[in-house]
Amino acid sequence: MAIFEYGHQELSWLAKKDKRMAQAIERIGIITRPLMPDLFAALVRNIVDQQISTKAGLTVNARLTVLAGTVTPAAIEQLTAGQIQSCGMTMKKALYIKGAATAAMSGELDLAAIPGYSDREVIAALSRLPGIGVWTAEMLMIFSLGRPDVVSWGDLAIRRGMMNLYRHKELPRERFERYRRRYSPYGTTASLYLWAYSAAGFSARLPVPPANALIVQPAATTAK
Repeated sequence: MAIFEYGHQELSWLAKKDKRMAQAIERIGIITRPLMPDLFAALVRNIVDQQISTKAGLTVNARLTVLAGTVTPAAIEQLTAGQIQSCGMTMKKALYIKGAATAAMSGELDLAAIPGYSDREVIAALSRLPGIGVWTAEMLMIFSLGRPDVVSWGDLAIRRGMMNLYRHKELPRERFERYRRRYSPYGTTASLYLWAYSAAGFSARLPVPPANALIVQPAATTAK
């Protein structure tokens, strides 16, 4: 299983830059997050997962995989939007998935080229597709492309984790950006710990998950 790779260099950098983050790293330990290197399959999964629970997303994605046989542009393009919808999603999502497959097959979406793009270019290329916003593009940058410096303002769980970690009642965009710049160039590693603080629902004074826990991002708290 491919995982997001980070280690002593990233953790030491963050610990030196931010005392609270250093405490979070010390208390939580290593967080293992799987990657999905197949960009198209990851794109489809992210569309399905928008605004639904993790459990529901797993069910719908499993049904779609059974229906299509394999989640590739060619396989998805052979399905009608109605067939895709029958897996348990809205028609709007089904059309988004169908559109992504068509774009990939036509070359409008060059999946082979995207790994070579800069972060900004990835966001621009993916967000041109209907149903794909900046948040979805950023999640693909982390969990498919393994980009090292992503902290998503559009992710409510990231913001909640940041508020828990620093004990803020409010988090204006300016303050968020200050933290994001502090974490750079290892923002994605910081994001793992922010998700941990959010998903566990604790403040800096409360118990934390065991070391080496697999922290699952709550999909229902995010927007496309």
